[in-house]
Amino acid sequence: MRKSSSTKPAAARRRRPVLWAGLSPRRRLVGALTGLAVLPLLPLALARLRGVVDLVAGAVSSIVGLAERRRGATILATANAESGEELRRLAEEQAALRRVATLVARGTPPAEVLAAVAHEVSDILGADGTNILHLDPDGGTTVVARVGAYPAEFPIGSRWRPEPPLALAAALRTGRSARIDDFTNAVDPYSDAVRRLGLQSGIAVPIIVQGRLWGAIAVGTRHERFPADTEERMAGFTELIGTAIANAEGRAQLEASSDELRRLAKEQAALRRVATLVARGTPPAEVLAAVAHEIGLVLGAEATTIARLDPDGKMTILAVVGAHSEELAVGSRWKPEPPLALAVALRTGRAARCDDYSEASGAFADATVRRMGIRSSVATPIVVEGNLWGATACGTRHESLPADTEKRMAGFTELIGTAIANAEGRAQLEESSDELRRLAQEQAALRRVATLVARGMPPSQVFSAVAHEVGSVFGADGTVIVRLDPDGATTLVASVGAHRTALPAGSRWKPEPPVAVAIAMNTRRPARCDDYSHAPGEYADAVRRLGLRSSVAAPIVVEGKLWGAIGAGTQGEYFPPETEQRMAGFTELVGTAIANADSRAQLTASRARIVAAADDARRRIERDLHDSTQQRLVALGLALRLAQDTVPPELLELQREIGRVADELDGALNELHEIARGIHPAVLSEGGLGPALRSLARRAALPVELDIRTTIRAADPIEVAAYYVVSEALTNTTKHARATCAQVTVERRDSILHLSISDDGDGGADPAGGSGLIGLRDRVQALGGLIEVNSRPGEGTAIVVELPLQAN
Repeated sequence: MRKSSSTKPAAARRRRPVLWAGLSPRRRLVGALTGLAVLPLLPLALARLRGVVDLVAGAVSSIVGLAERRRGATILATANAESGEELRRLAEEQAALRRVATLVARGTPPAEVLAAVAHEVSDILGADGTNILHLDPDGGTTVVARVGAYPAEFPIGSRWRPEPPLALAAALRTGRSARIDDFTNAVDPYSDAVRRLGLQSGIAVPIIVQGRLWGAIAVGTRHERFPADTEERMAGFTELIGTAIANAEGRAQLEASSDELRRLAKEQAALRRVATLVARGTPPAEVLAAVAHEIGLVLGAEATTIARLDPDGKMTILAVVGAHSEELAVGSRWKPEPPLALAVALRTGRAARCDDYSEASGAFADATVRRMGIRSSVATPIVVEGNLWGATACGTRHESLPADTEKRMAGFTELIGTAIANAEGRAQLEESSDELRRLAQEQAALRRVATLVARGMPPSQVFSAVAHEVGSVFGADGTVIVRLDPDGATTLVASVGAHRTALPAGSRWKPEPPVAVAIAMNTRRPARCDDYSHAPGEYADAVRRLGLRSSVAAPIVVEGKLWGAIGAGTQGEYFPPETEQRMAGFTELVGTAIANADSRAQLTASRARIVAAADDARRRIERDLHDSTQQRLVALGLALRLAQDTVPPELLELQREIGRVADELDGALNELHEIARGIHPAVLSEGGLGPALRSLARRAALPVELDIRTTIRAADPIEVAAYYVVSEALTNTTKHARATCAQVTVERRDSILHLSISDDGDGGADPAGGSGLIGLRDRVQALGGLIEVNSRPGEGTAIVVELPLQAN
């Protein structure tokens, strides 16, 4: 409830009478009249008062706005000052980048660029120390540039291996910028050096060169932490470092490429000069002298010799250039002995070199090595029309000749061979250029076939190539190669040209005289037939259907035995005289190819027999050990145990001695059992490859995951080979690989037994570095199988073996 006015305090009610109490009646009247006069003016006064108040408020607002503007101006001035500082910082940074970029653009060596970058980064960031480190292949780092007052801590060339949590370690491991503001937990030597310097904060930024991590730049401070944008500011300098290094590497590669191009240009110019002489028909003596001179210039040799191999095994000097003794005159004859490069090349028909003359002997060695002081020599054979003709040799008294010298000399020796072949051809066929072209074509064909034979190509490929070459060289419309079968008939092993339809490969015939093929096989001499009108037999009928008018044939003799013949026919003019004799070169190559193939097959069979004999011997030894020696030792052990039990208790020492002997016998028996198992595991003969491999896996010194996917038994030699491959592989893994486990997989693929043995070890196994893998390779290849070893360092070792289920 609202209170009435009567409730006001008495003091308030008493104040009004007191105000009037001090005034006279006249003053009271004047006051009342004044109040009556002023009262109508009160609204106007109030309005004016409000205006004054508004004016005051406006003034106050203006004053407040002015204060705000002054404060804003103050903030702006402060911001401008800071912006000016930032602009100065950016200007200094850009100036530093420009200075470094100028060094890079000028091709300044990377070492100077790195030193400049270290100084610029240290100055720009106010760092107490700056290091630039190169990441080495072994994972360590090398200081290549440094700035700061601590040369003894991080000298140029010192190597470190920083570890996390160092920013440098993180940058090198992740390829991204990193920082560290607390070195407490860092424990590597690099961190110890940092703490000795009193550094409190560090930043590292990686250096990338053409997409690969090259190293990093690291900065440190002893004071407060680096600003948040420091990594970004350092990135520009690392990019310039990467560009400088990439440019330097590019220039080095370009210089090397330029040197190689100049060398090749010089070499090609020399070859062109010699080739020009050859093309002009220059006599061989002049060509040989020119070649010897050019080889000396191109290879920097101090002595060059060209010699011809004579039928008696000696050689005749035909050209000598450079330093040489008086004995080595043109026309002198010598018989060099290995290890001289010239002797090896003339004996093997392959390029050779000699950098060690300690065991050299003979007159030629005395003339070249001791009197001329030759320290290194290289020789390449000269082959003319597939035959070894001689050799070219060059030597130096100083360092060893470069590794590619043999290859570079090959071009010159080929030109020598061509020059000699051309000279011989011109001497023999000087009257007819057409005959020269024919001879060149024929020799080219023979060289192509000889190359196939030398490479050990299968006879089927050689047959096809010879048939094509004979048809092309002699202009035949059809060419066949026939094999003489035991029943007197022949089988076509190659058919080219018109013969393919009427006389297809694989068909069997029995040609009769006067067919050229029949005469060649009957007489073992080249033969021809220019009239098939009265020739009998189905083969002659097929020839007549083909419309052949003339044919020639040459026998194929392999190691003194008639193997078959080559026949060629034409539907046009008769073959020129001596065509059948000219075919002899091709039949010789065919015979060589067949003989080589037979030799390889016999070698493979012989190796297989040796492996089988060895396996049989192992099996007999294991059986003899098991059936006699082991059984006798077991019986002897039981007898000792029985004797031990019958010894009276009072002879305790004797009882113990008998027990000790029995224990030793048991140990020897176990060792003998392991030896017998290593010689030939009995479980392999009894249960097959699967149980034998399971037993082998159980005895292995590391876990083996065995996956046998076939239960089909293979031939005994195949199973034995597979077992020893796995055994040897697991032994190598245990001894050398430091692996934690191995995997063995056995499966059948068609008629092939496929083995795969792998581990997670160190890898790096060299198949040629030990007798174990070499022996396994010999065993597998002797059985007609294949073995492949892949062992990259750090990736473990994997052996893949394929063996035929049935041994040849």
